[in-house]
Order: sequence, then C-alpha cells, then structure tokens
Amino acid sequence: MAFCSKCGANVGEGSPFCSVCGQAQPGGPPRVAPQPSGGPIPTIGNASAMPAAPRDIVGCAVLEPRQPFVTAYAGFWLRFVAWFIDAIVLGIGGGILTAPITGVSLFNLHSMMHGRPPSPDEFFGHGFIFRAFFVKQLLHWVYYALLESSTWQATLGKKALGLEVTDMQGTRISFGRATGRWAARYISVMTFGIGYIMAGFTARKQALHDLIAGTLVIRKI
Repeated sequence: MAFCSKCGANVGEGSPFCSVCGQAQPGGPPRVAPQPSGGPIPTIGNASAMPAAPRDIVGCAVLEPRQPFVTAYAGFWLRFVAWFIDAIVLGIGGGILTAPITGVSLFNLHSMMHGRPPSPDEFFGHGFIFRAFFVKQLLHWVYYALLESSTWQATLGKKALGLEVTDMQGTRISFGRATGRWAARYISVMTFGIGYIMAGFTARKQALHDLIAGTLVIRKI
C-alpha cells in the first residue's frame, strides 16, 4: 500500500495519479506534453526539421536582398540642364562677389550722363574688373573641382539630376583630375561648342574635356 505524497490518501501500487487530489505519484509513467496538430516540434538535434535561416538578418528584421544600381551614360541634354542649373548658382555667387564692380560702373555711368567723362582709372574701376574676373574664375574652379571630387561626385546641377562624374573605371576622381577636367572645358569652348556637343554622339557620351581628362558622366537609374 502506498500513500499520496500530497494528501496522504491510499494509492494503489503502480497507480500514476492519486484518486483524491490528482497528484502524480513517483514511479508512474512520465508525463508527455501534447504535440501540436501540425506534427512534432523540431528539436536541436533534429537539424533536418529546422527551417532554413534567412541569409540577411539584422536583429529580428529580415532584409530583402539589395538591388544594385543600374547606371547609364548621361547624354547631351541631361548635361545641358545640369550646366544650366550650375550657371544660375554661379551667376548668383559671382554677382555677389562682383557687386562692388557694379556699383563703380553705375557711378561712372552717372558721371558720364552729367557731362563729366570719367578718368581711365574710374572707367576701369581701379582694376576691379580684372580682379573680379580672376575671382569669378577662382569661384568656378573651386565649385567644379571640389564638388566633382567630393563624395557627391557632382555639382549641384548634376546632383539634382542624379548624375555623377567618375573615372573610366567608374570610381571617384581626385581633386587634381577634377581640376584638369575643369581646365579642359576651355578647350571645349574654343571649339565653338563642338567639344560639348560631342557628348551627344560619342560611344560613352563623353564631351571633349571628358576625353582629355579620362572621365565619364553617369546616371543612376
């Protein structure tokens, strides 16, 4: 005769549970957790039953595979619009820098209208015209060379249209190469604009200054 370990009632030999309180008795068969209707729960030892883990996991979020950018060469008209935006930006910046020249010129014009011809120093703005030209060229150089060699790889106009300047391998160019590309633009100007038009029919849509500097202008699609 055995007694229940919980309530002390008499329990028959080999009985798994107390008939009074339901307490499981030592020596009885082990209690087995019910299985879900979908089948057995996979265990660590049962590797074949475990689902395959996602390849890209950050914390608990599953990330979709990243789609690579598709690039194409930027043609003439896209580059023209980018140049137009840059011309507006540089025009505003250059106008602010050359504001003193404008003031001197208006003063000289006022003097001429009142019958007093300006002196040569007054007419040429005491050398301010040449200084302003130098400052504007400096502004253009820093603007193009610095931005096109930066992490942007583009001026404001190019950035607005999703364009980037790269080398022939599609990587970021150095400040020195960006400077050479800017200087080579004057050769494109000296060809009466044909150097720029070349971007419309060359194989990689390169203008003359791109061919000289070994650069490309691409667009991410």
